[in-house]
Amino acid sequence: MAGAKKEEALGESMKSRTVAAWKVSKPFINGGASGMLATCVIQPIDMIKVRIQLGQGSAAQVASTMIKQEGFGAFYKGLSAGLLRQATYTTARLGTFRVLTNKAIEANDGKPLPIVQKALCGLTAGAIGACFGSPADLALIRMQADATLPAAQRRNYQNAFHALFRIVKDEGVLSLWKGAGPTVVRAMALNMGMLASYDQSVEYFKDNLGFGEYTTLMGASAVSGFFASACSLPFDYVKTQIQKMQPDASGKYPYTGSLDCAMKTLKAGGPLKFYTGFPVYCVRIAPHVMMTWIFLNQIQKLEKKIGL
Repeated sequence: MAGAKKEEALGESMKSRTVAAWKVSKPFINGGASGMLATCVIQPIDMIKVRIQLGQGSAAQVASTMIKQEGFGAFYKGLSAGLLRQATYTTARLGTFRVLTNKAIEANDGKPLPIVQKALCGLTAGAIGACFGSPADLALIRMQADATLPAAQRRNYQNAFHALFRIVKDEGVLSLWKGAGPTVVRAMALNMGMLASYDQSVEYFKDNLGFGEYTTLMGASAVSGFFASACSLPFDYVKTQIQKMQPDASGKYPYTGSLDCAMKTLKAGGPLKFYTGFPVYCVRIAPHVMMTWIFLNQIQKLEKKIGL
């Protein structure tokens, strides 16, 4: 009898620990899964955006050239790196944001957070996510830009893991975080715009406008996508230039760092140069943000339905 009670108590203890572990990991798992699903849909637009930033013409010109020269499969070049990036970056940022906001709401006696606190949570979550996702982001940019290089300079990465292996072998481990500075800053700006505006919009649409669940989700997702794009594109532009730069014949790089890149860009093209490809960037970022929230909403519904 005593042994049975002890076994039952042990079983209850293990169940309790499992529930606690799931509660902690749930925001991270859900965030990563929703980001990966969104990436599968949006990858072709992301590829066009990178090619535009590399100076290959308009969206229509880039798409036409890619189809003629590389085939439709080129639009999904770098997908493995994109999925790996979401599995690290989005898992960390969405999970961290939800943990931070939940803690802040508890400290605020359950009351909704002001927009400033939401923005701070978004900035922090973006920085943490970018630190985890920077190697995969570098691999993604390298794979997307590879076809634009002269044949002799192409790296011909087979997939994300091959790219990471080659980068470590040829350039050293720390090279995985090449451009991490602008990547982190860009992520902070994007997540401040995306996460804070989404939560604030949900509250506004529900409480002030009386929107239903579906219209609130779509409206808040659209607002979130726009602010994520507007806040992050200048940093994304600099990040892309840093990550894809090649040394000249003497071994000298065109930029010494992100600040040097920003100043040279500003001098050469003015402030609007940082918004090169904004329509395509917005078309890429906004739907990805929207689909991330929509997928996340559906995942949470499914979990609730099956009792997770």
